[in-house]
Amino acid sequence: ASVLAVLILRWINPLFSAFMAQAQLAAWAGRDSNYVFRHTWVDLDRISPNLPLAVVASEDQKFPEHWGFDVEAIERAYALNLHSHKVRGASTISQQVAKNLFLWSGRSYFRKALEAYFTLLIESLWPKRRILEIYLNIAEFGTGTYGAEAAAQRFFHKSASRLTRGDAAVLAAVLPNPQRYSASAPSRYVQQRREWILGQMQALGGPEMLDEIDAYPRLNR
Repeated sequence: ASVLAVLILRWINPLFSAFMAQAQLAAWAGRDSNYVFRHTWVDLDRISPNLPLAVVASEDQKFPEHWGFDVEAIERAYALNLHSHKVRGASTISQQVAKNLFLWSGRSYFRKALEAYFTLLIESLWPKRRILEIYLNIAEFGTGTYGAEAAAQRFFHKSASRLTRGDAAVLAAVLPNPQRYSASAPSRYVQQRREWILGQMQALGGPEMLDEIDAYPRLNR
């Protein structure tokens, strides 16, 4: 059943993610009248290439070439977490799609095992461009705001196709914690992260970098 579900989503756009459903149910249960759900699906070719480049630069620079897991990042995070009270993650874009789309928030070995399982399914059954497309449509960019189009409309009053490099870098900067950081009123940390992301975008070669995905025949079969 899980294989069939993942395979179908290679061609059929998901109406919502598990994280979206959980947030909406929590708002209803808590009678949160301030919670507003925003989500509009847009295909990847209707999203400014600045945004996928920004999230790859920010979240997962090895995305075009790995098979779902960044082993070096996992090893670095493990070493740092041994000596720090602050837990550092090493999730790839593929892992985040698996978690947000199918699973629930929280930390447990069972959930992490399921995340790894769905990550392998996604990497095996979807081309990289599909993984990136779904990620950009289900990622939370602010409380109740999911996906590139909803974020572009809410924070910049424009469509996702018109996002500038600066806009994209700000949205990517809040991704680690959209509940804490704001794209509409960026803190000093978000501004500093935005500048770092812009530098990484330039170092990766600009939007043309995304064409490297096409260099891997397996990824676009």
